[in-house]
Amino acid sequence: MADGTKEARPIIKRKKVVAADGHHGGAWKVAYADFVTAMMAFFLLMWLLNATTESQRKGIADYFTPSIPISPISGGGDGVLEGDTMLAKDTLARDGLGGAVGVVPVDKGRETKSGGAPAEAEKPLAELESLLLGKSGESEVADDLLSHIVTRVTDEGLVIDIFAKEGRPLFASGSDLPTARMRAILAMIGDVIGLVSNAITISGHTDAAPFADAGPDAANDNWRLSSARADSARRALLAAEVEPARFLRITGEADRDLALPNAPLDPRNRRVTVTLLRSDR
Repeated sequence: MADGTKEARPIIKRKKVVAADGHHGGAWKVAYADFVTAMMAFFLLMWLLNATTESQRKGIADYFTPSIPISPISGGGDGVLEGDTMLAKDTLARDGLGGAVGVVPVDKGRETKSGGAPAEAEKPLAELESLLLGKSGESEVADDLLSHIVTRVTDEGLVIDIFAKEGRPLFASGSDLPTARMRAILAMIGDVIGLVSNAITISGHTDAAPFADAGPDAANDNWRLSSARADSARRALLAAEVEPARFLRITGEADRDLALPNAPLDPRNRRVTVTLLRSDR
């Protein structure tokens, strides 16, 4: 410049622009989808609780957390999927597949079970048990009849206990004459066990109540009565078209094998036991 001073250089300030973080990905979509699914499941649960009965809810719960194993002993249940034992009143067995459509005759050798799973030879027995108990749900009448039945798979075979209840006897008092209820139960059992060819044993049982004229020369006692009732059950199964040659043994146990030893007069001690024997016995 004319005055000799230096010309000032302009200072340029550049503002640094920081770009936004931008797209974060799709993680939030997964979390949102999980939330929506959980809400849908919650409202579905609320609807089910309102639309089902108490016994049905118990059955659903027992499906996910079974209260009894399939073997060696199957209990009973008040619902299709529930399980109790003969010690619980108004119960029946509900183990197994609950409505198997095919039954394989028991013709395999007996195998020893290890752990909780049934051996191969027991599977047909379990299927037969399930087929019998799968009749529940067909009608209220079927459920009422099945409430007299407890089944279990043992080393001997499939054991079917048919027991009386308070106010619902299986036979006329002091007699081997079956009630209409007992005839219907045996007809139902006959339909199922007629699908296989295994040998059958039947044992009759009474409670501990003695006859008034019980004695060595009495016309009737618990031994005679239990034997007569076992044979009456055999005749009813014959009427249901079970082959006569299949009956291997008919016995009367009197009150020597009580189902409820601590309650010897309980009506559930008055029972008939039908056993479908393993074919290797």
